[in-house]
Amino acid sequence: MRIVSATGREDIATVYIADLGSGKLVEFVESTQPPLPRERKWVLIVSVLFGCPVKCLMCDAGDDYKGKLSKEELFAQIDYLVRKRFPQGDVPVEKFKIQFARMGEPALNTAVLDVLDEIQDRYRIPGFLPSISTVAPMGTDGFFERLLDVKRRKYSGGRFQLQFSIHTTDQTQRDRMVPVKKWGFDRIAQYVDRFHTEGDKKVTLNFALAEGMPVDAGVLKAHFSPEKFVIKITPINPTHRAMENGLSSYVDPYDGNRTYGTVETLRSAGYEVILSIGEVEENRIGSNCGQFVMRHLRGAQTAGRGAYAYWG
Repeated sequence: MRIVSATGREDIATVYIADLGSGKLVEFVESTQPPLPRERKWVLIVSVLFGCPVKCLMCDAGDDYKGKLSKEELFAQIDYLVRKRFPQGDVPVEKFKIQFARMGEPALNTAVLDVLDEIQDRYRIPGFLPSISTVAPMGTDGFFERLLDVKRRKYSGGRFQLQFSIHTTDQTQRDRMVPVKKWGFDRIAQYVDRFHTEGDKKVTLNFALAEGMPVDAGVLKAHFSPEKFVIKITPINPTHRAMENGLSSYVDPYDGNRTYGTVETLRSAGYEVILSIGEVEENRIGSNCGQFVMRHLRGAQTAGRGAYAYWG
């Protein structure tokens, strides 16, 4: 693997572009969570597909799908970042999180599960917390069954984070936002009934929430128990695709004091709600969710409010 380019801020996030050979390019990210030092929390975000066939309306990574990364190509991204800072593979970080989320839907690549099965044999990572965020495409039952097995064997007791990205409770709008056949709410709930056991982290329902997208507490309560699910609401980041598709964010990342009726309604319904607003500088770096630097470098000109500014 050859690093082609890297840009960012050491104290926030860095985006790496790498050539895996034969012109196959991927992006991956390392980030911190200010004011926490890296020794407290270090996050790696790796790509799992070359492009993505899902093509979510807000995501810049949904171009030119060219297949899956192999297990070793996944490990190449992780190994570069780990060995760069910890050459012996001993990672003394209190919370060492790897998100399989930079480019591609993880449930479409079973090599992700091979990595989860083997990674603790490659490195000493006592603070490791793997994170899978998925839209749960149809036809991926085998992935989720094996994920259940891997989690039970190696990541029980709160050492795994599973997230379903649903974005709205309106099924027509959900199909528009995530234009692929996917599990319905009943199917997600049935799976989580098997996945979630005592001591586990609650499963996250993620809403990258655009203006006008309904989040109906009654619909959620009909399917998802507050005992097993936590709600996360994030901004729509200023990606090229979001701008092209006319999506504006319900959450204003520049106004940390604003309150949101949707958040309060969900809390009143009994849910734990996380309003997740990261460092806005990550939009300029291009490291935030939905951003994909290579699309920007190919000449896209539609991103909003300073996005990708570090890349010109």
